[in-house]
Amino acid sequence: MLTANVNKLDLGEVRAENDPTVSVRFAFPIYAATGAAASAVVYFEVAPGGRLGRHTDSAEEVLLVLAGEAEAEVDGERGRLGPGGLALVPAMAPHDVRNVGDEPLRVVGFFAGSTVVSHFSEPFVPGAEITVVVHGPRGEEVLTAAPMGVPATA
Repeated sequence: MLTANVNKLDLGEVRAENDPTVSVRFAFPIYAATGAAASAVVYFEVAPGGRLGRHTDSAEEVLLVLAGEAEAEVDGERGRLGPGGLALVPAMAPHDVRNVGDEPLRVVGFFAGSTVVSHFSEPFVPGAEITVVVHGPRGEEVLTAAPMGVPATA
């Protein structure tokens, strides 16, 4: 049986190069590379005043707020979520989650697919215009694209 505890995960951290509000700590404890066949789970934390970053995901996602106060934007529609709040994010719908409270925002996302491809509007790699993150059978892969003739650096 595959198990995970969101309170004991080793979280990675990413920040957008050009927007200091885009900063998130996260982990994918369950997805294709960890043995899931048809679903994935992401856990993330956002500091007060910060946000996850506008992106799309290849699979439908249900967000569950564990702690803090969030403003979720899904395909141009905004709503507030507190502890216990749920939001449905259709596959490929542009979305973002902002911490509008005074404490860390803690969220779990449940995906309807074990491989998730996320395309972020704000680049996380210097020189890149876009960042694509794949959580699939081979683990986490980060792909970037830069303007023609300008290399992105990892």
